[in-house]
Amino acid sequence: MSKYKDKDMGTEVVAMNAKWVSWSHTVVAYTAFLSALFVGIYLHYHKIVKNEFYGYPQEWFPSVSATIGDRYPERSFFMLFIAMTSGPRFALVGLWYLLTARPGKILPGFVAGIGLFRTLTCGGWTYVTSTDDHDWHDIFMISYLVATIPWTFGCIALSPPNATAIKYRRYIATAFFGTIPPMIYFYIQHKIHRVAGAYTTYSFFEWSLILYDVAFDAVTALDFDTFEIVVRDVKGLSKGVNASSKPTVVLEEEKKQLTAGLLDVKFSWREVLDTAAEVYHGFVFWSMLTGLGIVIWYFPLWHMGISGYEAFVMSTISPLLLGVKPLRSLVTQNLRACHFLSLAGLLAWQVKDPAYRLFTVGFGVAMSCLSWAATLYSESVHPVRLESRILAWTVGLVMSSAVKFAWQTNNPIWPIMHAANDGYNVLGLVLAIMATWRFTRKAPLNTGIATDDKKDGSSFLTALGVAGVFFGLHSLLSDTSTMILWVWEGYPVRGPLAVPHGWFTLVAMTAGLLIGIRHPRFISTWSIYGVGCVGAAILTLYHNWFGYLGALVIAFYLTAVASPILSEASKKNPAVTFGVGFFIYNLMVLFHVWVVAYAFVPGGPLVREHTDWIMITMMLLIGAGVFNLISLNARRHEDRALPSRSQHRKYHALTLVIINLFFIGAAIRRFPTNDYKPYHGDARVMTAGIWTIHFSLDNDMYSSEYRMRDLIKELEIDVIGLLETDLQRIIMGNRDTTQFLAEDLGMYVDYGPGPNKHTWGAALLSKFPILNSTHHLLPSPVGELAPAIHATLDVYGELVDVFVFHSGQEEDPEDRRLQAEYLAKLMGASSRPSVLLSYLVTKPLKGNYNTYVSKTSGMHDVDPRDWDRWCEYILYKHLQRVGYARVSRSTITDTELQVAKFVVPKSEAERAQVAAMDSSSTARNRRVGENEVPESWRFPALFKGEGVRGHRYHVFKEPWYYKPS
Repeated sequence: MSKYKDKDMGTEVVAMNAKWVSWSHTVVAYTAFLSALFVGIYLHYHKIVKNEFYGYPQEWFPSVSATIGDRYPERSFFMLFIAMTSGPRFALVGLWYLLTARPGKILPGFVAGIGLFRTLTCGGWTYVTSTDDHDWHDIFMISYLVATIPWTFGCIALSPPNATAIKYRRYIATAFFGTIPPMIYFYIQHKIHRVAGAYTTYSFFEWSLILYDVAFDAVTALDFDTFEIVVRDVKGLSKGVNASSKPTVVLEEEKKQLTAGLLDVKFSWREVLDTAAEVYHGFVFWSMLTGLGIVIWYFPLWHMGISGYEAFVMSTISPLLLGVKPLRSLVTQNLRACHFLSLAGLLAWQVKDPAYRLFTVGFGVAMSCLSWAATLYSESVHPVRLESRILAWTVGLVMSSAVKFAWQTNNPIWPIMHAANDGYNVLGLVLAIMATWRFTRKAPLNTGIATDDKKDGSSFLTALGVAGVFFGLHSLLSDTSTMILWVWEGYPVRGPLAVPHGWFTLVAMTAGLLIGIRHPRFISTWSIYGVGCVGAAILTLYHNWFGYLGALVIAFYLTAVASPILSEASKKNPAVTFGVGFFIYNLMVLFHVWVVAYAFVPGGPLVREHTDWIMITMMLLIGAGVFNLISLNARRHEDRALPSRSQHRKYHALTLVIINLFFIGAAIRRFPTNDYKPYHGDARVMTAGIWTIHFSLDNDMYSSEYRMRDLIKELEIDVIGLLETDLQRIIMGNRDTTQFLAEDLGMYVDYGPGPNKHTWGAALLSKFPILNSTHHLLPSPVGELAPAIHATLDVYGELVDVFVFHSGQEEDPEDRRLQAEYLAKLMGASSRPSVLLSYLVTKPLKGNYNTYVSKTSGMHDVDPRDWDRWCEYILYKHLQRVGYARVSRSTITDTELQVAKFVVPKSEAERAQVAAMDSSSTARNRRVGENEVPESWRFPALFKGEGVRGHRYHVFKEPWYYKPS
């Protein structure tokens, strides 16, 4: 009689037959091996059938070890499912012991111990491969096989009186042990006698052992059918019974505080789909808006001045049409059609002609701004639906920033993207169509004039607030690396990096958005506005971590204040709040460009280098909107939040959590390894290049990073200076090409002077560690600012200085003269081996050339006989230059790529030889044929003759090589 006879047996929670333990073990174990086999055959067939003596077609079936060994992803599939097998495996061994244990019997315990030992040793040879540690892998494997003998015979001896199970065990055990002799025989034929095809036959026997081994344990399903596994709740916790001293209400409140109530949301597929559609539709809006500037920028870039196409920046003022009542009624009654028309912007990548592509994007943005303004206006009479739409718009921005981070500052559905440069335009369009259909399924609530306090407050002040908020969100938060580059000061690193610290920006945006929704009155106060102003000032005036602290403050404030300002704007005349608001926003966008493009635009010198004025104006515009909110809040009573509102807030909050997790995953994938190696380390060769990349837009208006990557990699460039690289402005899409190039090519990167330094950009990428770098803005009293980087690299243990420089334009000779003097002194101050990668705007042997190549600088021209140069130059000193080539640009940019090869001296004798060449131009510039220099000194043959993809050695048709006599 059980001693638990009188005990309350509690509530049965779940019960199942124990045979399912055996079945789950069998299915998952077979899946582990067979999934690895199928994936391996599909991906690496010829590699996994190859052994030390033969390959396909002599050997045509892989062994178990070759299949589950070290190749990705087969090994990962196998390890995943074997890990899943461990749970049922331990349960199977335990159940077998319970089934067979008898008082006074030792064998059941011994067999159970062997079963546990086999399970652990299986994990051993699974997770310690022969590559990891050959000895331990073999020890685990042999131990497993040896333990299989007592396990097999022990299970047969302990089998319950079940004739079917005993029969199957006998057959399977016989097959298992009968397979071993022929398997050994064919292994000897392969290993000793090297018989072709023997290993394939051996592999079939080896796979048979696996099948028999798992099948033997699967027979336990016939015995376990007598067991039922029951889980009982003897304290009532599964029914919500409170067993603690604290009241249930208090405990529930504590849980809500710890989880912010997010996990209490009532799951509904309808609301999940609604939230997903809203957020994705918001993402589409920001994708089109941020893509508009890039396709506009293409035209002044090629015209070298105002082209007329800049007028498309005004595409966003389409909500002005809502000032005409019949048009307002027409739009609000046909919102679905208007939102679908806006998706034309996503089709633009298919339009090949750049002008027509711009027209398509401009139309899409105009319809999107019109549709969103009308949507918010129509929802303004329903606070819950209005708040949900505003959340969708702002969470869409957070999603856009996260996606851009994952795509290394590009957006995969931009009109400058396509399949060749990692665009996902088709998928983006399909999802947009589905999201738009879902987003517009509810009928508009207000098609005329809403009645809820339309006369309160000022529509114009609200419009100013909308302009300031939209400009701040777009210019500072549409990419998480923008403000990080504002505070970047070079090496050694003293501040945040785009990877991984961009997540801090996203967290600040997320926190601000949630606080702004939950506490709009608190955010709409002068004290919080003052905090935002302080953050903007710190970001503008300081660098490194302290400057980034200001960036996080302004990120929090902009997303927080966006909700109350947009909510108020929706309740006013949309033609004023959004139409006029977007017009002022456009003026801010132009202001944003004028401060750096002052040399090319009318009135430019008046705002030259005044990013501080932009930040002040932005905060004043937001302040006007806050002033309006404060005056309204003083006359209004705060509405009590409805339960339904709380529910949709939780769905959007969960969406933000998912976006943040996505960002973290992308950051882990992008985390730099910092173990980069030069291409010809054994020969101590450093290949250096200079390239003006035309803001990463090719001649056909597509993003050119992938094409640049291919050419740089194929030329085996170790150090490269890139010019025209500052893309962190609205008009350029807030991008950073150097992130993709550095990560994909395996290089360290110095972005150069940040976007708040008002240059067109200069960047340095290096296979060698950058020990120190400083940024310089050279004298430019009239024209555009001239950026320069002075970096010290660790090149094969030698300190080498590299200068990257972009001179002023031809129209400003005094600027260029002052810049030449400045840079010559800067280079002359270094006694180290040095290289200048530059854009000088001068003819060889004339004018400022003789300042750059002078006793002051100590620099030598890469080859003074190359007379056909004007822009790009490579200079050097205290290094042995061994090669020089000019490579055509194809349609990537408007400038060729120049490359030079240098040998870094190691011994004193080599240094003495380099010093002798420094003083003898004849010895230094002695040209030789390609066959007279070592293989490691040569440029790739790929670009000889016609070359590839439009790239070839040009001007002098082939590389030049140098070697002293």
